[in-house]
Amino acid sequence: MSKACNYAVKGIESNECLRRGNTYYKEGNTMDIINGGVTAAQGFMAADCAAGIKYEGRTDMAMVFSKEPCECAGTFTSNVVKAACVVWDKQIVDSGRKMHGVIVNSGIANACTGQEGFDACMATAKAAEEILGIPYDTIAVASTGVIGMQLPVNKLTEGVRKMAPALSESAEAGTAASRAIMTTDTVNKEIAVTFDIGGSKVTLGGMSKGSGMIHPNMCTMLAFLTTDVSIDKALMQKALSEVVKDTFNMISVDGDTSTNDTLLIMANGLAGNRKITEEGKEYDTFREALFHVCRTLAMKMAKDGEGASRLFTAKVVNAKSKDDARTLARSVISSNLSKAAIFGCDANFGRFLCAMGYSGVSFRQEDVELFFESKNGRLQVFKCGKPLDFDEEEALKILKADEITVFIDMHEGKEEAQAWGCDLTYDYVKINADYRS
Repeated sequence: MSKACNYAVKGIESNECLRRGNTYYKEGNTMDIINGGVTAAQGFMAADCAAGIKYEGRTDMAMVFSKEPCECAGTFTSNVVKAACVVWDKQIVDSGRKMHGVIVNSGIANACTGQEGFDACMATAKAAEEILGIPYDTIAVASTGVIGMQLPVNKLTEGVRKMAPALSESAEAGTAASRAIMTTDTVNKEIAVTFDIGGSKVTLGGMSKGSGMIHPNMCTMLAFLTTDVSIDKALMQKALSEVVKDTFNMISVDGDTSTNDTLLIMANGLAGNRKITEEGKEYDTFREALFHVCRTLAMKMAKDGEGASRLFTAKVVNAKSKDDARTLARSVISSNLSKAAIFGCDANFGRFLCAMGYSGVSFRQEDVELFFESKNGRLQVFKCGKPLDFDEEEALKILKADEITVFIDMHEGKEEAQAWGCDLTYDYVKINADYRS
């Protein structure tokens, strides 16, 4: 198991922890998965509305808000072409200012929109200032959808005015917000957990969207995390930046890195724990919970890839270095030929070895072992540089499951990593051929 992962999630159980139901036990710590998402932590509210940004007959704006100002941290797209909202949010995070909330629209990305796009961010935040009585520069904004279209500012500001009075701490409000930010997603994505920090019960929740234009560093994803823990801003940023490497940066659907990727976390401190100001046991506990939440959301996104029918995991173990393990795993799940083989339930292991070979990592193929795994069984197909005789019917049974793992043992070291993707189906082309129209 990756050193970064101290808790287990479904299908990836750690030898270092014990799971009973929705509770994880690790070295005296417990973490419970609870109902909810962004409103699970104390003091956080959410709302949604149908603003008619691009879609008709569905909600397309969401707001997450805390009356108490929050420490904030974030990570953003590595794409040189950044949406106006990414620039806006990064300025807030980098400035050291507290954050009160985020307003999100789906349908139009507000990317490649010039000064007019930045003005739309300002107008949205100013509308929140007017009705909520908080400084406009404590409101983040986020957009997802079609690139190159201007946002209808009047619809944005009217949406803010609709949502503010409807803000609610209920779990239902959080779930509704997670649905409002969807574009080609087929399911909403949210999670919440509780755990102990210094004798205080704290909560961390989150929601995300992402289905296509997904690739490491980061992906077409928006993710918003809320917590009532009290923690130093710099430490929270450190934890988030580290956790991203083995969660959101380890998924791929189609090899495209978006202009809009945004991951924000807000901490309002209402749990009342002694503030985490240095690394140690309490920081580690927070980081472990953060890892679990981010990995769960990342896996949900990979499984819900556009047109996908299967979650496709590559697990690389015993690599020479952590970077090698990450690179190999990502290369396998990013390969279109590998993804097509998963779709066709084809035990064509040569495609996975090929993807490893062009990844840029140097290794001896004679040392590699490769297995197929799913809830239907485990089968080794390659060892010592040669194919093994295997039962094609057994391979087909394993590959027909809705979650498939290609397990790769490098026999070169002690490092490991996992990456998540999905199969490549006919529906992916259909969805993206008419996305704008």
